[in-house]
Amino acid sequence: MTGAEGPGHGVRLEPWSEDDFCLLRRINSPRMTEHLGGPETEEELTARHHRYLDVAAGQMYRVTLADTGETVGSIGYWEHEWRGETVWETGWGILPEFQGRGLAVRAARAVVEVARESRTHRYAHALPRVANTASNAVCRKAGFTLLGEVSVEYPKGHWSMSNDWRLALARD
Repeated sequence: MTGAEGPGHGVRLEPWSEDDFCLLRRINSPRMTEHLGGPETEEELTARHHRYLDVAAGQMYRVTLADTGETVGSIGYWEHEWRGETVWETGWGILPEFQGRGLAVRAARAVVEVARESRTHRYAHALPRVANTASNAVCRKAGFTLLGEVSVEYPKGHWSMSNDWRLALARD
């Protein structure tokens, strides 16, 4: 478990568990997956849950409020081959009723610290679609640097324009 505090609600990152499939179902709504190609089928969702449980390098988390333990979303980081280098990629989803409170920014900062502590890769990247203004704002507020627009395949077989946000993990 790791945490991040700040004005308002702090968050904790709880390692993904078998019991978190119901959260994944809530995140799999049309509103929550609008910038990800839409909801997944039950089969795809089950496969995603198993990938979250078995992340070989990196980690998936359930995001909870530090003061109440209430679940507000998910976040994670995983290895990704990007422009000839292995980096950490990160992504998140905060449930609609908790959006707009800065929780995604706090969770992003917390997951970056966990990735940094691994001392595995030089950079963390986030690749939100250009039109996803909320996730792009999270990247900016969490300290990522915008490198520019890139074409990204996600989900498999679907290409879209995303912003490439990068954060250096090594501290000089």
